[in-house]
Amino acid sequence: MTVASAEFLAGLVSDAQQDGITGFVAAAVVTEATRILLVRRKPDDFMGGLWEIPSGKVEEGETILEALHRETAEETGLTIGTVNGYVGHFDYPDSRGGITRQFNFAVTVEKAEPVVLTEHNAHQWALPGDLPEVSDAVRELIAR
Repeated sequence: MTVASAEFLAGLVSDAQQDGITGFVAAAVVTEATRILLVRRKPDDFMGGLWEIPSGKVEEGETILEALHRETAEETGLTIGTVNGYVGHFDYPDSRGGITRQFNFAVTVEKAEPVVLTEHNAHQWALPGDLPEVSDAVRELIAR
């Protein structure tokens, strides 16, 4: 079953709902050669200053993959060329008292530059062994 199949995506949602998850986020592990794209949260944002992979909320009526493409474009200005695979998920408490599940996908983009930020204040292409301040969950994800 491919990651783009409706069955696979429905299974991710079903599993999350069974686990009591209240929010869904789609995230892109964008690679270019051996480097991974990281974006830094603005200082006044929730978890300000933390580096993360491009990600965002799955909106009502949208599939996880639709959100993945939309959020990557919105946050970085980059267009996903290929979704190479599903690399797992992690859960975290959200600001509304629920639990959000972040679904992470390995992707390549059509062009790696220019990165145009709209919600973050910096970006970098980092080597997996030389990451800036990221969450433990993101560090573990990249180590896979």
